[in-house]
Amino acid sequence: MKSYTYSKIDAFTADGSLGNPAACLYLKNGQRLSDQQMLAIAAQHKGFVSEVVYCETGSAGIRLTYYSSECEVDFCGHGTIACMYHLIKTTPALLAQSEIPIITHQKGQLTVYNKILLQDTVFITAPEPVYLGTRLRGGTVAQALGLPAHAVSAAYPIDVIDAGLRTLIVPLADPATEISVFPDEQQLKSFCVENDLDIILIFSMVPRQRGYIAHTRVFAPKFGYLEDPATGSGNSAFGNYMLKNSLWDGSDCRIEQGGRDRVFNAVHLSAEDGKVRFGGSATVRIDGVYYA
Repeated sequence: MKSYTYSKIDAFTADGSLGNPAACLYLKNGQRLSDQQMLAIAAQHKGFVSEVVYCETGSAGIRLTYYSSECEVDFCGHGTIACMYHLIKTTPALLAQSEIPIITHQKGQLTVYNKILLQDTVFITAPEPVYLGTRLRGGTVAQALGLPAHAVSAAYPIDVIDAGLRTLIVPLADPATEISVFPDEQQLKSFCVENDLDIILIFSMVPRQRGYIAHTRVFAPKFGYLEDPATGSGNSAFGNYMLKNSLWDGSDCRIEQGGRDRVFNAVHLSAEDGKVRFGGSATVRIDGVYYA
């Protein structure tokens, strides 16, 4: 049996919110795990965290691989925030750096911007967006969400943008409906699989709190759970959506995320030269050793 440095970390915590949990295994000194081992460990975490992040550190730099309980995940924004926030904060050599390159298994090189000492936050460059578009109509999407057709707003388009994950972006007409809907997980999973979607983001441009630009919810049944309570990749896709539809000028802003069953989480967004960055703080819940 081998041992690995382990942490459970909640990302995007702010003002009493619980954030989004990720487990991080830090692989040091040439430690490796096979794809089967990584999936097995992630399966053991079902219901405990949304994803497990495997972080290799060494002479080749920092490499991240992400797994849910169901499969490898192309990109996990909250897991990247959780992992890098903790790694930077506990590594003096990294804490002294303002920009830190990382390699992700499926999306290649990204940059981490260290704002811990100034803002208690780290920012990540989102993967380059791919604007996929969609032929899905409001009535079809509403049915998948368990809503009447008129619940989907005609004021903004339905779209699919991949900024790490293939994200269906859906405007809802009523802010109260947006925070109250809890779709059927299996029905929504079938809809995602049939339409080649990773996640579904619903939004309202009427946030509940001052100081925020919009409110979002993200559903991810494909990965073994209904709702992702705080999302880097989904909100990055939404940031690109807002830029595309002139809803945002790229200046620093905050998105509130979550349903009525929780304190809303906070996701920071900014854009530099048209490239979206997402950021947040994190809270370490468990620090220890994992045996496998």
